[in-house]
Amino acid sequence: MELLTLAFLGQPLWMWLGFFSLVVALLAFDLGVLHRDGHEIEVRESLMLSGFYIALGLAFGGFVWWQLGAQSSVEYLTGFVVEKSLAMDNVFVIAMIFGYLAIPRHLQHRVLFWGILGVIVLRAIMIGFGATLVSEFGWLLYIFAAFLIFTGARMLMGGHGEMDLAKNPVLNFMKNRFRVTETLHGDRFFVRQVDPATGRMHRFMTPLFLALVMIEIADVIFAVDSVPAIFAITTDPYIVYTSNIFAILGLRALYFALAAIIHRFAYLKQALAVLLVFVGSKIFVADLMGWDKFPAEWSLGITFVILASGIGYSLWRTARKDELEA
Repeated sequence: MELLTLAFLGQPLWMWLGFFSLVVALLAFDLGVLHRDGHEIEVRESLMLSGFYIALGLAFGGFVWWQLGAQSSVEYLTGFVVEKSLAMDNVFVIAMIFGYLAIPRHLQHRVLFWGILGVIVLRAIMIGFGATLVSEFGWLLYIFAAFLIFTGARMLMGGHGEMDLAKNPVLNFMKNRFRVTETLHGDRFFVRQVDPATGRMHRFMTPLFLALVMIEIADVIFAVDSVPAIFAITTDPYIVYTSNIFAILGLRALYFALAAIIHRFAYLKQALAVLLVFVGSKIFVADLMGWDKFPAEWSLGITFVILASGIGYSLWRTARKDELEA
């Protein structure tokens, strides 16, 4: 029992084991019970699952309050909201990948499920590495903050262009260097079939596996923005990692509802750009004001205002556009 109370990355080992046990149980329930038959996820089911994951993420914030105090809980909630918001931008790219590779809706959940396993591992590596660097070199937080401000300003000026999958070097490399089938083979990532060039049996990748690889790469690219953003809020690895994973778990469930109305969030990117600038500027504002840290309650409130404004403006503008076209 004493082993469970030992500190690991700033928190008792039992807290980490409890969190990972919860995530494994959720994924097992998702794949083994809810989606064992690989059916197409409708908008209603997507919203219900997303609501469940959001409620679970908020409830975990209550657990953080109970164990670590109100300050840590507010930081967790702020990180959860920021990560959820930044991850929503990933929906645009995921929808583009599925559309380009012609992945039907009833197979998309399989790709997203296995993709989340990769995200859990990749985020753990990136956050663990980042936490180690920040603990040794505190000045890196200012580098992270400046990077966020630069990224947000670049997004506002249109510097983040749309991904052109036809010219994507990773996708073209895989198609040119590996055996890839022209069509899907059910829900399989790999199949064995005769290679027309050699006349022998070989293992081929399917477009479903290409979609999985591209989604994992997209998450790594988005993590370059989101991981520094959460470190600008808190440097506690436990809060950083748990808020990341809960945000991503819920977004995977929400994808099927968002993909159907993605055109209604035309100005979300601008709101996310402002959010990045705000998160990055907090550390500099705190120094100018002589604070130890930017007040967590203010950070959470301002984050909500920025996102609500962006979503509300997007819905209003797209509704007017639909009325004019009608």
